[in-house]
Amino acid sequence: MKIYTKTGDQGKTSLFGGRRLLKDALRIDAYGTVDELNSALGVARAWKPTPEIDEILGHIQNDLFVVVADLATPPGKRGNGVLRVRQKHVTDLEGIIDKLTVRLKPLSNFIVPGGSHVAAQLHLARTVCRRAERLVVKLSRKSRADSPCIRYPNRLADLLFVLARCANQLDGIDDIPWTSRSVT
Repeated sequence: MKIYTKTGDQGKTSLFGGRRLLKDALRIDAYGTVDELNSALGVARAWKPTPEIDEILGHIQNDLFVVVADLATPPGKRGNGVLRVRQKHVTDLEGIIDKLTVRLKPLSNFIVPGGSHVAAQLHLARTVCRRAERLVVKLSRKSRADSPCIRYPNRLADLLFVLARCANQLDGIDDIPWTSRSVT
């Protein structure tokens, strides 16, 4: 099977179900950004995080395929094999956040993204996730998007923040506190 099909050469791509959209359509931008997020998590995993963090990231990467499939499936399309984000996906993220947060020092101020390679990449992935979230919210205003599909990137960004802090803690690196500078 060839990797190229030439069906997108005119600037259009297909949704699940066959409907074709311009590649710069909001729906395509939303699931393309989720795909970008998945790649950013792949880079974080390439930095060899602890086995626990790596396992969590592996599960998230698999779930992101469900998010992409949900966004790439036209609203109202039902049937066998249609992947949709469910509340359980969101609840699972919340459980991981709760489990990891108790290990961390409480925050008393904002922190500057950075630290270890893994933590810095997780902070970058968090910002890509927030962009994906903004696009999904924008899409939900124009076309029905299920609320779990909106909640998932919101909760995932929170988890990526917690994972970045955990990665730094496990590497013996303190959070970098943000300090305000007065400009005179």
